Amino acid sequence: MDEAVERAYSQPAEAVARRIEQIVLGGQRRYNRVQVSEITGVSRERASRLWLAMGFAEVGDDDLVFTDSDIEALRIWDGLVTSGTIALEDEVPHARAMGQTLARLADWQTREITARADELAQDMDGAQRADSAVDMADALLPVVERLQSYVWRRHLAAAADRILLAATIESPATTMVVGFADIVGYTSLARHYDSAELAALLESFEEDTSETVVNQHGRVVKTLGDEVLFVADTPRDAAEISLRLTAPGRAEKGLPALRVGMATGQVLSRFGDVYGPVVNLAARLTSLARPETVLVDRELAAALRQDRRYELRARRPTAVRGYHHLRSWSLRPNE
Repeated sequence: MDEAVERAYSQPAEAVARRIEQIVLGGQRRYNRVQVSEITGVSRERASRLWLAMGFAEVGDDDLVFTDSDIEALRIWDGLVTSGTIALEDEVPHARAMGQTLARLADWQTREITARADELAQDMDGAQRADSAVDMADALLPVVERLQSYVWRRHLAAAADRILLAATIESPATTMVVGFADIVGYTSLARHYDSAELAALLESFEEDTSETVVNQHGRVVKTLGDEVLFVADTPRDAAEISLRLTAPGRAEKGLPALRVGMATGQVLSRFGDVYGPVVNLAARLTSLARPETVLVDRELAAALRQDRRYELRARRPTAVRGYHHLRSWSLRPNE
């Protein structure tokens, strides 16, 4: 538990955390690393690599850290490798991808629930507040777990439609458009905004960019503070996303001004992220874009040039990190 919880409850925060932990983990910590290895048949070294890859701190051989759920999970994981579903050399990257994604989700959920519990417990004494926190955890866990499973399955279905029907399914690299959109003047805004104002700014940014990208058939790869990385399968979808993100009148709607850079080409998709020179090029173009403008690379400009809905204007070549003579084109709607 963090300092907010410690302030909210007069009894030691650790005692509340332990009660909630038993609910979340489904039991007490009762096994050490040696016992887990003996029970599951998975070597301590391999189990430790998986544990660390998922984002958990190293533990000593004699520390009682693990529960029955940990043993069950390790057995399931080992079964996936034994059956050939996951290659042994790929299990650590798989564990890392899951851990990084879910750690962020868990941190956000815990902070939200803690803040809500604090609000509801204003008029309670210490013991009542502790019981209220435990009751909330007990009630919310199965509900949130079901909702997460639902959202995950819907995303699996969408990904299956997209990936299984792709013509290039045999290759891990796919041709797509990669784009970055970032908040103009974010560093200055962060210095002058208080925490509540900054949180509201980032929330409006994430909500707006996510809705815009999804509604135009794109996919948000990840959000990096004041920047979002997105991909689209077609140049037209990418163009519509970028122009909507930089459309006039955003300030009147309480939305931050953005700038966008996009490039198209072969992209390597790996564990939900995208890699390759195209990604780097899109990032460089974003850094060169002026407020509320879109810059695209040569290939994307060529793909959009025949579409009368768009206007493309060549800019002077620029030297940026990794590119000594970078050419770019500004993209605008054709009025």
